[in-house]
Amino acid sequence: MAKILVVDDEVGIRELLSEILRDEGHDVQLAENAAAARAARGAGRPDLVLLDIWMPDTDGVSLLKEWAASGQLTMPVVMMSGHATIDTAVEATKIGAVGFLEKPIGMQKLLGAVKQALDNVRRPVAGLSLAAFPRSTALKDLKKRLDQVAAGSSALLLRSAPGGIVELAARSLLASGRAWIDLAADSNPITLEALEAAVGGVLYVEELTRLKGLQQKNLLFAAERLEKSKLHLVVGTEADAATLAAHGWDEALLARIFPGRLGLPALVELRDDIPDIASHLLVQLVEAEQVALRRLSVAAQNALRQHHWPGGYAELRAAIKSLALSALTDEIEAEDVYRLITPANGGNVTPGGFSAEMLELPLREAREMFERIYFEYHLNADGSNMTRLAEKTGLERTHLYRKLKDLGLR
Repeated sequence: MAKILVVDDEVGIRELLSEILRDEGHDVQLAENAAAARAARGAGRPDLVLLDIWMPDTDGVSLLKEWAASGQLTMPVVMMSGHATIDTAVEATKIGAVGFLEKPIGMQKLLGAVKQALDNVRRPVAGLSLAAFPRSTALKDLKKRLDQVAAGSSALLLRSAPGGIVELAARSLLASGRAWIDLAADSNPITLEALEAAVGGVLYVEELTRLKGLQQKNLLFAAERLEKSKLHLVVGTEADAATLAAHGWDEALLARIFPGRLGLPALVELRDDIPDIASHLLVQLVEAEQVALRRLSVAAQNALRQHHWPGGYAELRAAIKSLALSALTDEIEAEDVYRLITPANGGNVTPGGFSAEMLELPLREAREMFERIYFEYHLNADGSNMTRLAEKTGLERTHLYRKLKDLGLR
């Protein structure tokens, strides 16, 4: 039978739903809040989640948004509440919930909703978007600007430095369950029927200058019909006006097609966000079952943050997949990262074994990076035993706790 995760802060409701569902032969896992639900979701893939809306730490709708933004909403979710409004239920449905149960929940209503939800086909993993990074000031502000521009224009031209985050930005405009069409991936004429079938979706081009003749015609054809099909057209380019002209694009034509324009940062400008981006990319690969369950150590995240990524977002994504496929343990370590991004001839590593990039940092940053690697190593080696860690490092426990907190280590 199905593997069902029940998330509710009321112990009585958890036990009641668990008893009913287990009597029906289901494998039931319980979570008392959003934090426990995240852990349970990260440890496995439930076939269904019954999710309470009102919880003390994070409400169910916010958790639903979080899963949708990070590509983890691959299972059907049924919301539960005794006080929710119709607007809340509609909002949850738009995000991706497949049903709603009003408390108190009767057995027949519960079993009916569970059966209906389990009949839903498992969703494909959604692409990563800016919505997955609510703690990043830079990415949060970029999403606000993107939403503002998109509200006034169905067609957007994203000016991107080499290695920018065009796809990450474009997917932020894609609603749950709507079509994503890459115009550069097809060399056949696009039809009116195809546009009508993609209603509410996003037409996407990563780099305008890569479009061939027929693909350029497809873009122009679609651009004239965006409003009718309620579509967004999002196109990126790092080319200047002369380069665009050499590829057949007149600036006046582009100005008419793309009244909405926005500049995007290169990945190197988002250095502090790289660990979070990398972790989300890894989650997506795991969810898509392209790699085994893996996680990035703090030291590995920091090593990724220090790299310059000349190939930008695409290079980072490819690196994360390579690291996950080649890792010998569940945790990807800093050494794995350096082994991948350092030239085979060792030209980027000093005799002491540190990357040349690390030694090019200001002393304070280099010291902080080394301390993270150092404490991460000893925490793993000693099973996070603070007594042994204090003895090995020669630090008084109060000072040790403060140091670990400053470095963002648990």
